[in-house]
Amino acid sequence: MTTLAYPAPLLSNGFTITNDPARMGRLTPSNPHAPINELRDQYAAQGYLWLKGILDRNAVLAFRKRFFAAYQVAGLLKPDTDPTDGIYSGAVEDHAQIAKITHEVVRWAAYESFCLQAPIYEFYTALFGGEPYLHKRKLIRYVKPQDANSTGAHYDLTYLRAGTDTVATSWIPIGDVPVKMGGLVYLEGSDTWGRRMEAEFRAKNEGMSREDQISAYNKNMSSSGWLTKDLPELANRLDSRWLVADYEAGDMVVHSAYMIHAATTNEVDDGTMRLSTDIRFQRVRDEVDVRWNNHWSMDDML
Repeated sequence: MTTLAYPAPLLSNGFTITNDPARMGRLTPSNPHAPINELRDQYAAQGYLWLKGILDRNAVLAFRKRFFAAYQVAGLLKPDTDPTDGIYSGAVEDHAQIAKITHEVVRWAAYESFCLQAPIYEFYTALFGGEPYLHKRKLIRYVKPQDANSTGAHYDLTYLRAGTDTVATSWIPIGDVPVKMGGLVYLEGSDTWGRRMEAEFRAKNEGMSREDQISAYNKNMSSSGWLTKDLPELANRLDSRWLVADYEAGDMVVHSAYMIHAATTNEVDDGTMRLSTDIRFQRVRDEVDVRWNNHWSMDDML
């Protein structure tokens, strides 16, 4: 059987990302045990590091089981299935109960411990050349199959303008996330373009109040803070490619605050939900965006 160089076309918010090699490519994996200077060089050149197998796979899957088990009472999981599998029930779930559980999950000691596993903070200590700080506001989310809504194209500094721009995001798949299940896609070479965009926004925002300057939703931004939902148009406009990957439990992607990324639709047909977390680190001595000093909540406008 011939292995295709690129997967089938992908969907994101109703738009199709073609599998033309000029518009779709694959992320370059990195060895987390490589010398830190080598990883720093890759990070600077690419705007991201896909650290393969940096975390213990069994520990990641154990947390996946713990997470989905908490939602069984809300009708999210298919009856008589293992929570580790995360199989969607297909039924109408109790949204109020789900919101309550999610607000509890982001405060779990188990979640905090998951985000501060030794391989994570040891990597950031090496990357930053000093002690790292984990932002208190952390995001964890599941995506049901065939959900038409996906995260649009954006770069993270849009939501973190009141702190250092050397903040880095860890996106951690909690379970295997093959291309067909969605996951994050990255616009190749966009760290440079994101820096240019932010400089333009900074100039446009110069006459605003400080509150408006740091807002992701000021008059110069979109209502969501996203650059666009139309991922194919953005790739065409910048003559670039969306980079995709078959992520596995144990992987971690680190990306810069300027790297443009988005998500695609979970298109699997077996009911498996995608689960991932977004957490952010910076040097402890650098300025912190105080808006990220609280746990995530549904109404925090970030």
